[in-house]
Amino acid sequence: MKTSIALSCNLLAVVFCFDTFGGDWPTFRGPNRNAIVGEKVSPEKLTSGVTPKWRAEVDTGFAAIAVADGRLYTMGNDQATDTVWCLDANTGAEIWKHSYPEELKPNLYEGGPNASPTVHAGRVYTLSKTGKAFCLDAAKGTVIWEADLAKLTGAAKPEWGYSGSPLIDGDLVIYNVGTEGTALYKDFGKLAWKSGAEKSGYSSPLPSQFDGQRLILLMTAKHLVALHPATGEVAWRHPWETSYDINAADPIVSGDKVFISSGYNHGAAVLQIADGKPTVVWENRNLRNQFATSVLWQGHLYGVDDKQLRCVDFADGKVKWSDPVTGKGTLFIADGRIVALSEKGELLIADASAEGFKPLGRAQILGGKCWTMPAMAQGQLYARNAKGDLVCVDLRAQD
Repeated sequence: MKTSIALSCNLLAVVFCFDTFGGDWPTFRGPNRNAIVGEKVSPEKLTSGVTPKWRAEVDTGFAAIAVADGRLYTMGNDQATDTVWCLDANTGAEIWKHSYPEELKPNLYEGGPNASPTVHAGRVYTLSKTGKAFCLDAAKGTVIWEADLAKLTGAAKPEWGYSGSPLIDGDLVIYNVGTEGTALYKDFGKLAWKSGAEKSGYSSPLPSQFDGQRLILLMTAKHLVALHPATGEVAWRHPWETSYDINAADPIVSGDKVFISSGYNHGAAVLQIADGKPTVVWENRNLRNQFATSVLWQGHLYGVDDKQLRCVDFADGKVKWSDPVTGKGTLFIADGRIVALSEKGELLIADASAEGFKPLGRAQILGGKCWTMPAMAQGQLYARNAKGDLVCVDLRAQD
């Protein structure tokens, strides 16, 4: 049962908080959390190789990149210390950093922070893998408030640490902590509501709307749940159990339907939501997203199936094409083109087409393990690897 401390929250004040910010990328998977942006990219810049505009070191970790108001934010760990980095997005120069004690915890991977920063209204919200939450001044890096969510909620920590990026929703900041989420008041960090003390899933909260209701979708350790944002009460849930409780990829919403997927040979499904109840439209193993969320574009899902890039029809789950180039890579779509980063650091650009994957440009921009999704803002792509090498590549299309 949910513990609600904020039953008086005004639902009418709850609004989407992911405006495009004039080409910024202020939160995980872009301004609308769907890995789709309208910026044009120039594949010709990758055809004969590319030299990064600048490089930086941000320590070990898998936190993705947020960009807002000319500043870039990410996180890394070095010598049992987490650091939130703020760099100049155009030059890579350090503007400020905020550090605090935190475990590296390299459990079958390099370790370090998993969750990505969220920038909103001049503040940066972060979450460490053991539940340390910070709200920092985006320009100066000073601490506005901090909270230990593991202690505050009594929730068990997931095996690989908290991984969901914070979601700003009205007066709240919502986290994938506890059985079915936790919310704090975003201005002062006090508890608004919490759920049970079981281990969480690894996905990020996603805003949605069904049957005229605004809901937050969350992949927990064993379910897809839809939450009322003001109270945390569950509107509906659908069972989804994956080996090791790794429900890491975010849901994807299209009208009254939701796509969910996980790895370890579990697979994917599309659910239809009607009268507050989910019904399975299709379910198969054609698209197994272990941690990188797919992208829905013009009726087709583009994503990583285990170790290959794949296109699947959203309507029936049938495979349109497969290509092994990415490994456990990531992708987003910019102006109708796939921008994919392979797990070995090769950047590829191709038209998003159900007819096949035919790269228009490709270049090696990083080495090492690249499991973290890149970001794009003002025509510049930002990407990092596990050990903390970060590069900026200019992809602005020529006029």
